[in-house]
Amino acid sequence: MTLTLPKIIGHRGAMARAPENTLAGFRKARELGATMIEFDAKLSRDGVPVLIHDETVDRTTDGSGAVRDMDVDELRALDAGGWFGPEFAGERIPTLEEGLRLALEIGLAVNIEIKPCPGREIETARIVLETARALWPADKPAPLISSFALASLEQSTLSAPDWPRGYLIWDRPDDWRENVRRLTPATLNVGHERETPESLADYIDTGLPVLAYTVNDPARARVLLDLGVSSIITDVPDLILPII
Repeated sequence: MTLTLPKIIGHRGAMARAPENTLAGFRKARELGATMIEFDAKLSRDGVPVLIHDETVDRTTDGSGAVRDMDVDELRALDAGGWFGPEFAGERIPTLEEGLRLALEIGLAVNIEIKPCPGREIETARIVLETARALWPADKPAPLISSFALASLEQSTLSAPDWPRGYLIWDRPDDWRENVRRLTPATLNVGHERETPESLADYIDTGLPVLAYTVNDPARARVLLDLGVSSIITDVPDLILPII
């Protein structure tokens, strides 16, 4: 399980510079100098993995309603860019396949966050990984697969045992060390706002790379890197890259 991490990872593409989880966002991240991006994958009603963060389409499209209640064709009929700026009007919700093909085309490594609708944790992980493994070249570094949903990470150990996993943490549970032993992640992805130098030291002491999200202040990014964090996940790659 080979994992090479850059110091900077674009969050949902480059979330502050282009609409999140869109092909335009991927291109913008690459244009701004990112060599790896993170994005969210969940299932449409008819079981197609699409790139969207929320349970509903309301915030990031011109539509309304729950993602789980819409077929992929309904989701793709929505405008996922105009809300961000007129230059992005007409941008669509990509399928996972479209996102991965573009990442390969423009030379981006990827961190796929499995973002299941409640109750679809296992199904989402299984289908996302089946889709990704079917098209990702064997001679390319495998995507990093992350999730807050432990059931999704558990399924990923079955569906893609040779692909690296990222254990996502916001409120650190008391049994996080046991989860690390059980899930054998390749990285610990932690919310920097919730962490102290001492808690970060606990993570770093596991020997696993620590990825801090979502860091948009260059001074804070510098502090985190100096404390031993391996990678910064950011909405603004253009602001964070100059400190590296």
